Amino acid sequence: MKKYSCIQDFKPVKNAVVTIGTFDGVHLGHLAVFNQMKKEAQKINGETVVITFFPHPRIVLGNDNKEIKFIKTENNKIRHIENAGIDHLIIVEFTKEFASRSSEEFVKDLIIKHINPSVMIVGYDHHFGKGREGSFERLTELGNKYGFEVKRVDATTNDNVTVSSTRIRELLREGRINEANKLLGHEYSITGKVVPGKSLGRNMGFPTANIEVADEYKLIAKIGVYACRVLFNNIIYKGMSNIGYRPTVEKSADAGISIEVNIFDFDKDIYGKEITIFFVERIRDERKFDTIRALIDQLRKDKKTSIEIL
Repeated sequence: MKKYSCIQDFKPVKNAVVTIGTFDGVHLGHLAVFNQMKKEAQKINGETVVITFFPHPRIVLGNDNKEIKFIKTENNKIRHIENAGIDHLIIVEFTKEFASRSSEEFVKDLIIKHINPSVMIVGYDHHFGKGREGSFERLTELGNKYGFEVKRVDATTNDNVTVSSTRIRELLREGRINEANKLLGHEYSITGKVVPGKSLGRNMGFPTANIEVADEYKLIAKIGVYACRVLFNNIIYKGMSNIGYRPTVEKSADAGISIEVNIFDFDKDIYGKEITIFFVERIRDERKFDTIRALIDQLRKDKKTSIEIL
């Protein structure tokens, strides 16, 4: 996949098949759009072009920045779009000035001028332009005017649930990892750098890697204990992860939420290294134990449960 950080750098290709969106999660619904794009491109001997935005429009336009969280970091989103088999990814800088364009200005100044598509494919709920006034019907009108075909992909469902980024974010906040993963089509993950902790887990026989997440907008799933997989140096390990305040060993919650993982059958120095935790199933709530011994007994049960799940 070729990536462009400025649309002016893109050189038009023959028979471009284009879609536009923020693609938070790169979930099953997004993959349905990408798959339809590839089919259309194959029919007309064309190439697929995805346009997305950075920063996310909600960050630029929203007044609730502290509440804005996303399923994927920008880098993770890009990796998943590439894995979907897209030919070209254009990342457009999103500004308030850009957001003020009408739907026709958006199409004429961005799409036609720089890409000149043969086909545009959008999701069932796609809107664009100032105030999201550009609907599928409006885009079809503009397609007739500027000479490109417009096709819409119906909503994707899983177990009678419509797949959407909004729904997945709700499920993650509720700790319903299994359901969120089904809608994503892959396992929700957190990537971060391993940072020094207090060695409390090691002293209990359960050494943990504490990770620091650099992206302030990354959505962290509900506090609790999870069966997980861990990616390090292109090798997948099994483990169990805790998201929370560690109430048994911490005197207060002032330190904030920690993300730590006990990697099974693993004994390597990974401080300063990047790992990715893939969350498979939520085992239980985080809770405070009366004694360290009671906590250790529970951790043993958690490990057994995690191994059975994994």
